[in-house]
Amino acid sequence: MNTTNHQFRLARRPVGAVQRADFDYVAEPLREPAEGEVLVRLEYVSLDPAMRGWMNESKESYMPPVAIGEVMRAIAVGRVVASNNAGFAVGDHVSGLLGVQEYAYSTGQGLTKVNPALAPLPLFLGALGMPGLTAYFGLLEVGQPKEGETVVVSGAAGAVGMVVGQIAKIKGARVVGIAGGADKCRYLVEELGFDAAIDYKSEDVGRALKQHAPNGVDVYFDNVGGDILDAVLGKLAHGARIVICGAISQYNNTTAVKGPSNYLQLLVKRATMRGVMVADYYPRAMEAITAMGGWIAAGRLKTREDVVAGLETFPDTFAKLFSGANNGKLVLKVAP
Repeated sequence: MNTTNHQFRLARRPVGAVQRADFDYVAEPLREPAEGEVLVRLEYVSLDPAMRGWMNESKESYMPPVAIGEVMRAIAVGRVVASNNAGFAVGDHVSGLLGVQEYAYSTGQGLTKVNPALAPLPLFLGALGMPGLTAYFGLLEVGQPKEGETVVVSGAAGAVGMVVGQIAKIKGARVVGIAGGADKCRYLVEELGFDAAIDYKSEDVGRALKQHAPNGVDVYFDNVGGDILDAVLGKLAHGARIVICGAISQYNNTTAVKGPSNYLQLLVKRATMRGVMVADYYPRAMEAITAMGGWIAAGRLKTREDVVAGLETFPDTFAKLFSGANNGKLVLKVAP
């Protein structure tokens, strides 16, 4: 075992896009775990858009901001290498909020055992982790799609969106994905089975929705906010359900968040707009993991992970989320 732990600590509040100078890359000596603690050697770190919000000094978030000088918060999966906690043995693989670092100490609170014999570890950060749970419960509990309805999902080639679209297909819906670039759109249709895909970088989203959802949008799963949300609001079906999962188009804004100017369509179409927070469904996590694990095993649910090696690449790799350069679930490989 190494004697040094490398970490990314938040050095300042980012303004706009995240820069490497927003973090300090530090090394500190390791110690033996205290009574009740475990020491985890991180193998993979999940990079998620929500992390950008955690860097802001905001009292309106669902989680407190990362403090200046603290290890950057992130979900990760790794192996227990030392334990002073009867609930965890050396060799156990675990997942939790372990941060952007090589090693993490934990009291075990919020730590979940995972079995690498059932699926590759990155899947526990994607389809079988927080993004998959968000997709499963957000779509089925909030969106409530019915067979034959039209489901539209933005950020459709991302970790949440690609799962949302495939579950909607499994449930018998017609699915239209919105993504950036011809390659991503081709992947959605040809590999994941979406009925249609709209390239927001080269197409007019409103006009394309009129073509691909001629009877209106019954369920919209929103990961991006901004102009695309407004475009979908203008194409709602009667009684539509909108699931607000994220607003990645707004996270690097240096001005106020752009709200939906087309919101009166909610009134006209008797539609609802509701947020989804995955933590509300953690007590039911095994329900989703069991269902999605079965779909994966049967070849009905496909996953794609974009794994980048090297903890030291964190700031530059994280930026891929906002440029659209990632293909699938973005994961940082820590352990060699």
